[in-house]
Amino acid sequence: MKLLVFSDIHGDRSALERLMQRDADWYISGGDLSHFGRGLDAMGEILKARGDRVSSIPGNHESVEDNRRFCEKFGFHDLHGALVEKGGVTIAGLGCSNITPFMTPGEYSEAELAEHLSAFSGKSPHVLVCHCPPKQTLLDRAAEGGHFGSPAVREFLEKEQPAYFICGHIHEAAGKWDRIGATVGMNTGKRGYLLELD
Repeated sequence: MKLLVFSDIHGDRSALERLMQRDADWYISGGDLSHFGRGLDAMGEILKARGDRVSSIPGNHESVEDNRRFCEKFGFHDLHGALVEKGGVTIAGLGCSNITPFMTPGEYSEAELAEHLSAFSGKSPHVLVCHCPPKQTLLDRAAEGGHFGSPAVREFLEKEQPAYFICGHIHEAAGKWDRIGATVGMNTGKRGYLLELD
């Protein structure tokens, strides 16, 4: 089972076209395909080359409703708040970010993030894809001493320990790996990451 996960495209057609040239069983957008919701349809036209093998969650630049309409229009799977099984692998997804200074459309309070994540408690997802990284890790580090991730996401990972966690949101941390207990985490960024699972 090959999952190609990517995030923070922000309207970069060339980056998304390169990703769609890669072979995978499933393609997951980890949010922020657009900039403040603009240009989503252009990204959908590129993603539709992979048809119904595409899932999407909103980033902080898309609202939950933006993502729902986008998935309905192009025949993609809305992974936001969902738990699905693909090829024997359980995948959970949660979009949006914690609160930012930029007043973007897809933001949750820490209490809201914790509430949404609680839907996955005890369900042992093998892979968890969130737009927002966990607090105080290499995945949320924007500069020396600058960590902008979510305490609620970190608490969930420490408690539930999915095998893999993939996020985006903090561009400066794209490509970084970290461990949260037994969980292997990565901030994928727009270059994407191909996760190969047995």
